[in-house]
Amino acid sequence: MELRNHSGLPVFLLLGFSEKPEIQSVLFGLFLSLYLVTVFGNLLIILAISSDSHLHTPMYFFLSNLSFSDICFTSTTIPKMLLSIQTQNKVITYAGCITQMYFFTVFGLLDNLLLTAMAYDRFVAVCHPLHYTVIMNPQLCAQLLALTWLISVLGALPESLTMLRLSFCAVVEIPHYFCELPEVLKLACSNTFTNNVVLYIVTGVMGFFPLAGILFSYSRIVSSVLKISTVGGKYKAFSTCGSHLSVVSLFYGTCLGVYLSSTWTHASETGMFASVLYTVVTPMMNPFIYSLRNRDMKRALRKLLCSMSSSQ
Repeated sequence: MELRNHSGLPVFLLLGFSEKPEIQSVLFGLFLSLYLVTVFGNLLIILAISSDSHLHTPMYFFLSNLSFSDICFTSTTIPKMLLSIQTQNKVITYAGCITQMYFFTVFGLLDNLLLTAMAYDRFVAVCHPLHYTVIMNPQLCAQLLALTWLISVLGALPESLTMLRLSFCAVVEIPHYFCELPEVLKLACSNTFTNNVVLYIVTGVMGFFPLAGILFSYSRIVSSVLKISTVGGKYKAFSTCGSHLSVVSLFYGTCLGVYLSSTWTHASETGMFASVLYTVVTPMMNPFIYSLRNRDMKRALRKLLCSMSSSQ
């Protein structure tokens, strides 16, 4: 069927991983499974935290919001890809592509900033334990959450708004499974210098300062833990940070892997598989990391599952 551009706006085609029917069916089953595990895993974390009064603390407050952000982050890309495979329709409208890029950036930034807020929470818990409840009061937690949302929503605007000034051909084939900003910029027919400058500035600012805050927090944490004389005290202090540090390592490790793969290679397949790491694998692994490494979360999840099974 020939695609026509009646509205004057470009039509984007998401080419995805493969056009072979046998491979597409495997991909559909794989990504549907990963998506369901991600949604239900993070949803269980949210329900477990909200149902257990012992987990109504700043750390779990931010964790429940991180789980919500992970669900939204994955939902900006995977459902559209699954729909495209199921219907064999690769078209995404111009408005749909811009919208997908915007919300993908919003929730990516939100993940980043929530991890920074959680690092600050762990810093206060380890370095200032006697003043923890005073410093990390509900009002401050609400303000930090509001600030992360505000920065994410506003921080994603420059990249998306500058996309509106670009011109494209009538039909644009994107060698990816979602509208990833760098990939779309490569296909523009007009000058993208301003867009690239905005992209580098936003990525630099939103990447450098949160990461610097996390590294500073953990440098102070390590310094404080090393001053503890007992082995049990050191283990307890490190155990409070272990889950968060694992999630931070996974998040930044996969993002760095995507950046390096896009820098060193021009193969679109390599970039797509690298993107899967931070768009699907990282949000899916977060619930497992926090539930497997945290006794309080294990207890809350057991209580939640027992109450759900008994109510049926």
